[in-house]
Amino acid sequence: MKMEVILTPAELPALARRDLRDATCVVFDVLRATSTFVTALHHGAKAIVPVSEISEALAWRQKQPDVLLGGERDGVKIRAGQTGGIDFDLGNSPREYTPEKVRGTTIVSTTTNGTRALRACAGAQTVLAASFLNLTATVKFIKILRPTQVVPVCAGTRENPALEDVLAAGALCEMLLDGAGTPDNSDSAEMARATYAQAKSNLAAAVCLSENARRLLGIPELRDDVPFCLQCDRYPLVVKRAEDGAAFVSVT
Repeated sequence: MKMEVILTPAELPALARRDLRDATCVVFDVLRATSTFVTALHHGAKAIVPVSEISEALAWRQKQPDVLLGGERDGVKIRAGQTGGIDFDLGNSPREYTPEKVRGTTIVSTTTNGTRALRACAGAQTVLAASFLNLTATVKFIKILRPTQVVPVCAGTRENPALEDVLAAGALCEMLLDGAGTPDNSDSAEMARATYAQAKSNLAAAVCLSENARRLLGIPELRDDVPFCLQCDRYPLVVKRAEDGAAFVSVT
């Protein structure tokens, strides 16, 4: 099993052009898109449909009026001034996605970087959305799949790496190698592993130094998202791209 980590969003166009037919891509947007997907599906949402643009989300609402619209721009919920008339139902805080709000629904989500990273993996055999919240379940699922390649993809911030995503990718690589002998890793996977090894004894302290965490911690209504998203293995489910290629669903 060869592992290569996509560390920055600047690498996504090249990833989208690669032959990924034997690869499992694992997208991390820890703060907060993939953490939100995991939470919503655990709380009973039927599916999450990630889209790149606000206009795409609005088109889904026109076709299917019962879908919920979720997502963010600049970290906060999308409002009527950005859509031409309607507020989105939900933002990008996993704490918003309670069972009472999302059970039985399909959610169309657009975020600044997370949905972009998922789209770049379109050619992969399997695409998973993961976070610290479901890390062990994701690792167990990959070990059963036994893919030729595992490509953890860090959604990042703008065109830059995001420390929290690199840490999660490093943790995934470390757990996949547990007891598996000599690694067959790219340098990027070794860099992510080393970063995680240095930080894992106090993960919260390391992540709180990151750009995304500092921004969220400065917004009173969103600051609790940071410790929420750093909970390890809160939810025992896997989030996988569905057969239709558009939606993500839970696998338990």
